[in-house]
Amino acid sequence: MDYTIRYGMEFNPFLKNSKEILIHTNEYKETQFRLDYLAKTKGFGLLTGSPGRGKTTAVRNWAVTLNPSLYKVVYSSFSTLTANDFYRNLVTELGAQPVFRKPDNFRIIQDEITRLAVEKRKTPVIIIDEANYINNAILNDLKILFNFEMDSKDRAAILLTGLPTLNSTLKLGIHEPLRQRIVMNYEIGGLTKEEGRQYISEKLKSAGCNQPVFEDNAIEAVLNAADGVPRMINKLCNACLLIGDSTRSDIITSDIVMKAVNDSEL
Repeated sequence: MDYTIRYGMEFNPFLKNSKEILIHTNEYKETQFRLDYLAKTKGFGLLTGSPGRGKTTAVRNWAVTLNPSLYKVVYSSFSTLTANDFYRNLVTELGAQPVFRKPDNFRIIQDEITRLAVEKRKTPVIIIDEANYINNAILNDLKILFNFEMDSKDRAAILLTGLPTLNSTLKLGIHEPLRQRIVMNYEIGGLTKEEGRQYISEKLKSAGCNQPVFEDNAIEAVLNAADGVPRMINKLCNACLLIGDSTRSDIITSDIVMKAVNDSEL
């Protein structure tokens, strides 16, 4: 018997590569509200959070809700780009041809943003993911790069996302000019116990499950071990289903959760 059949699911909702299921917890709604505010206000925004708390998922799903006739979304990740690659990638994403010298790419980026904002009346939304990898020199560049008409106008929304260390970096004195331009700063927290239960329940329902899968004390054990981190909830629930199926258990008990915790080496 396939484990999805045993537990009455059309698919495993806890696997990353399965159908994405959005759970609209209070934290998720607040994050979307803050991102909407940034898009309307323009300027710099900061979204941070510990690993596994859903930053990338929240930003990705927010970006697709933006009206393409009003916004131009550009995405870059600093985990894979050198400084020069970053500027060249930004030029390309804005629809222009990158050149070799950084000052020339600066000018092209500013020209393209101005063209979008003034001629096409679109707000460029520039998402820089994993921004905790940015070095100090590039952080200093960003304020200059997005400075328009002697700093009198914000023509783009620039979202920096990353680990909480990004906030600490920006508190350094050398970054005070950039920090003063941050109009939105939000750190994604962990799920509460109530939200964790909602998260598991709605994931199962979205997978077509209409039968009990986890005992109450098993859910409590998962939430205690995961400490409010959605990625860890997914990892533990997936491990529980596999262990439960291998032991032919039709419901997940706290003993199965404890074995999943040990197997996951939390």
